[in-house]
Amino acid sequence: MKRRSMFLVLPLVLLMGSMLFGADIPYLTGRITDNAQLLSPAVSRSLSEGLKAHEDRTGNQIAVLTIPTIDGEGIEEYAAKVFESWKLGQKGKDNGILIVVVPNDRRMRIEVGYGLEGTLTDGMAGQIIRTVMTPKFKNGDYEGGIADGARAVVDVLEGGELPKTAVDTGSTKKSRFFEIEGPELSIIERILLGAFIFGIIGIFTAIAILTPGFGWFLYFFLIPFWATFPIIILGSTGAFIGFIVYMIGFPVTKLFLRKTDWYKKAHKDLRTKGRASIGGLSIGSGSSGGSWSSGGSSFSGGGGSSGGGGASGSW
Repeated sequence: MKRRSMFLVLPLVLLMGSMLFGADIPYLTGRITDNAQLLSPAVSRSLSEGLKAHEDRTGNQIAVLTIPTIDGEGIEEYAAKVFESWKLGQKGKDNGILIVVVPNDRRMRIEVGYGLEGTLTDGMAGQIIRTVMTPKFKNGDYEGGIADGARAVVDVLEGGELPKTAVDTGSTKKSRFFEIEGPELSIIERILLGAFIFGIIGIFTAIAILTPGFGWFLYFFLIPFWATFPIIILGSTGAFIGFIVYMIGFPVTKLFLRKTDWYKKAHKDLRTKGRASIGGLSIGSGSSGGSWSSGGSSFSGGGGSSGGGGASGSW
């Protein structure tokens, strides 16, 4: 029993230890703090001079930090602690930006001060990570990824254009179908969220298609859900395609099913008996227009929203 208790407590102790101590915050040695030794002296000097020139022109203070690992600490929390410790940007203007690269953990982040959030939004920072830095890092070109990412940040802050396409690295390009702007999600997180979101609206869509009469009310009711929630998983382009498929596919499927014998029988039973059975599920009509039940259970749906700031990435 004692050994079993130790095995149960040990993971908790290790977790608390990592939360309490985490990774150290390096001393600010200049605009470039390359503790992971990813940059050559020439690139480090050139990049530092470019960031200094930008600061002279605009007052914005940009710093780059590379660190081998942050020992399991979240990149968002770590970047925020470094930013606060280094006090980047001018007092009262909060116009600082921190670029953090953690090669051993394969994580990076662009932390933006409050005063520049309107100029370099979370979505813009995320796009720089995805289209400029990540392709370079995947090819092992840390120098190019960091330098190009910092220059892209400077370009945006000085009114230039945001990079729109991924850098052609010669390998298969990452599909933008699964990209979103906002919180960065791993493929596992997107699968789990997708199962939840599409599971709910998928069930109600199936009910709407199979239910005579009342199904058309659900069709219009589900339009805002199909128009918004899939963005979290598929991005704006993928969600738009899914929305069009729903808007067109639902009526086409519904009209096709109306010609089948079981659908006609269910429709007749609803009008004459007030109830119908489809696939073992009982549909009952009432004053509200209709209901769907199975063994006495019922469904009730609602809406929710999820959002978050930050621009992090992995490769």
